[in-house]
Amino acid sequence: MQRRSFLTGSVALAVLSLTATARAATRDEAAAKVLSSWYRLALELVRHTATMTPPVASRALALLGVGAYEALVPDGRGLVTLAGQLNGLTTLPDRAPGQGYDTAVVLNGALETLVAALFSNTGPTGQRAMAAMTAKMAEQAAEGVAADVVAASRSVGAGLGAALLDWAATDGGAVIANQGFPMSWAPKGTPGEWVPTSKIALQQAPLLPDWGRNRPFAMPALTDMVALPCGIADPTPYSEDPGSAFHTEALEVYDTAKALTQDQTHIARFWSDDAMLTWTPPGHWVAILLQVAEERGLDLTARVEALARMGIGQADAFIACWAAKYRFNTVRPITYIQKVIDKAWTPLLNTPPFPEYPSGHSVQSAAGARVLTALFGPDYAFADQSPTPDGVPPRSFASFQAAADEAGISRLYGGIHFRPAIVEGAKLGACVGGFAVNLRTRA
Repeated sequence: MQRRSFLTGSVALAVLSLTATARAATRDEAAAKVLSSWYRLALELVRHTATMTPPVASRALALLGVGAYEALVPDGRGLVTLAGQLNGLTTLPDRAPGQGYDTAVVLNGALETLVAALFSNTGPTGQRAMAAMTAKMAEQAAEGVAADVVAASRSVGAGLGAALLDWAATDGGAVIANQGFPMSWAPKGTPGEWVPTSKIALQQAPLLPDWGRNRPFAMPALTDMVALPCGIADPTPYSEDPGSAFHTEALEVYDTAKALTQDQTHIARFWSDDAMLTWTPPGHWVAILLQVAEERGLDLTARVEALARMGIGQADAFIACWAAKYRFNTVRPITYIQKVIDKAWTPLLNTPPFPEYPSGHSVQSAAGARVLTALFGPDYAFADQSPTPDGVPPRSFASFQAAADEAGISRLYGGIHFRPAIVEGAKLGACVGGFAVNLRTRA
């Protein structure tokens, strides 16, 4: 009889254990839906928000990544908080002991809070989409969860989001006035310096000239725009003399543009990732990560870990890139070529309104590839499923590095950059991405 009771108790314990495991898996599934839904909306809000230029978008996506990650840290998953590792982030709110919390509801509270603040100035369509998502996710995340647990979890998630927003409020990128363009600006008159390339009135000043002074996430803080954390060569000395190195670089852009193949044209347009038309370059690399996470069947813990690393790497890449851009303040190919080589020349793509060196595409793509390679290996082949411009077929790559290399050279094909900006930008991005890779995320 005693043996029978013992066996009965063992079976009961086993059933309870299996039930708890099944419930945890179900709640992780709910949390995964919350995560993917808010990220899909965030990428669309990037496309529909005027201030979401690539640097600003990278900051928003980084904060979402950190928020999603930190929402899971107290869950006993073996994750290590980024507080104390990220610049200026010393502590985050504690959870009340003895209170039950639900992962999906906590995560939803954090992401809802962050998205509402980071995209607060989006247009009417975006506002309606955020309101609809808020209602939908609140209902779905709370389904089957006790009311007291929902209330406590939602409060904890919202508190985490608010704490991260308080931290971000002092990083230099919280306020974007005049869509990021200075109200007044005048060129210095130095030969070879950047000058406006657009006829749009707003773009007669350079975009976000102080972004390089922002507090980085994981890379060492910059004391000024000269002290880059990773080495980058000076750009080629400016010269209008035929046969000079600078003139030769400009001729390469000019000659390439005149003889573009169909594939080169597709490459340039595929990677253009223009603001207000696409998810922008950082959004493109986040989308690649989300795609690969689905392909590999990453669990919830691994997904938030990967999204945090990618967001941080992209944000720091733009800070480092912008610091270099405004340190060197280099003229764009269109300006030089029209002045020195062919006044009627126009590039395939529109030239962005900020200095040339180094290439932002190269820096951030190399950083993204560094993160993805660390996560999934150097030989992960994939077909990029991101939306493509009309008439441009999807592209496939043998590795993340191959995709980054193509993103970089696309700017030469588009007439946007000289080759050294691409080569040196890739070196800078790979180095900056290393800081995100080296974060300690597991106990």
